[in-house]
Amino acid sequence: MSTFDWLSHLGIDDSYSTDIVEVSFKDGASKGFYHAPAALGTYTGDYVAVETKNGYNVGCITLSGELVRLQLKKKNVKQAKVTENVLRKANARDLEKMHEARQLEYPALVKARAIARTNHVNMKVTDVEYQGDCRKATIYYTSDERVDFRELVRQFSHQLRVKIEMRQIGPRQESGRLGGMGSCGRELCCSTWLSDFQSVNTAAARYQNIAINQSKLSGQCGRLKCCLNYELDTYMEALEAFPKKADKLRTEAGLGILIKTDIFKGLMYYTYRENRGLLFPIPVDKVHEILALNRQDQKPADLQTFQVVTETKDDFEYEDVTGAVELPAEKRRRKSKSKNRRRKKGGGEGESTPTGATPQGSSSKGERKGKSTSKRRNNNRRRRSKKKPGGKE
Repeated sequence: MSTFDWLSHLGIDDSYSTDIVEVSFKDGASKGFYHAPAALGTYTGDYVAVETKNGYNVGCITLSGELVRLQLKKKNVKQAKVTENVLRKANARDLEKMHEARQLEYPALVKARAIARTNHVNMKVTDVEYQGDCRKATIYYTSDERVDFRELVRQFSHQLRVKIEMRQIGPRQESGRLGGMGSCGRELCCSTWLSDFQSVNTAAARYQNIAINQSKLSGQCGRLKCCLNYELDTYMEALEAFPKKADKLRTEAGLGILIKTDIFKGLMYYTYRENRGLLFPIPVDKVHEILALNRQDQKPADLQTFQVVTETKDDFEYEDVTGAVELPAEKRRRKSKSKNRRRKKGGGEGESTPTGATPQGSSSKGERKGKSTSKRRNNNRRRRSKKKPGGKE
């Protein structure tokens, strides 16, 4: 979320220079405007110590000069409301103190989440930001309802031994502070370069012919992806050439119905109501011609005369090799498998039986089959004798 002061790299003197600078804290997690006297000799990229209500904080100057005025206008901040000043350039001790404050943030985050859970408060602690002199900590949280955190602030200040400030943020600001990977495989825009959030609605997806699938259109924050607005202006400009009321075209062959629109190729795909198997890609200018004829109560013969003829060229030519190449037939060795099974049953691994002979203690398939059939016959005879009145058991 850092800005780029491109004027400072061109070596051009700013004719509308001002003493107000923009200072970024914790790699752009939070920003503020301060007065920087010219005697300090601070420039864009310098680490400075700025005054606060409780001590001082250490940050980096991200904007200076005329760009600060544009930033103030963008964020709707008046110059009269900027009252705090830059104290000095950050020395080695200030940078060490800032590094120590960053080391304390993760343990404080764990304690804050444990305290919020033990008090059964419906809130999610997102991040903890320490001031540069370690005298104050700002706790960022998200919640769907109003939270009474008066008791929580007492417990936080007692456990962390610093002054506590609670600040509620939205789900998009939460994902921007935490960071992560998007579905595109890149780091989230809100945590890298996107400095402000614009409203996104499903109309942006409809203009771009994207299927309305909430799971695919939602980002890490659970809201619609910010990237839906990136190309929306280009699509809106391209759609100006398309006719607005062109859902139906009247022809002698039948009524044509619009199926889909290819914005990049400038084609509109139609099909007949009676025969939906045929699809005709028609250019935009041809659609305007058909609509002009329909307004004059005239109908063209069919849609096929207006469609774009696309010739498909085969890059690869294949030869028919049927019968030219014969694959070797697979030989199944059933006999050898049956022999190996008999050897294992008969004499183990080392013994072998001659061909046509049956090993001792085992019977062939024919003998087993005969025994099973004889048993079935005896059982059937016994059942019949039991059913007869004079039968013997």
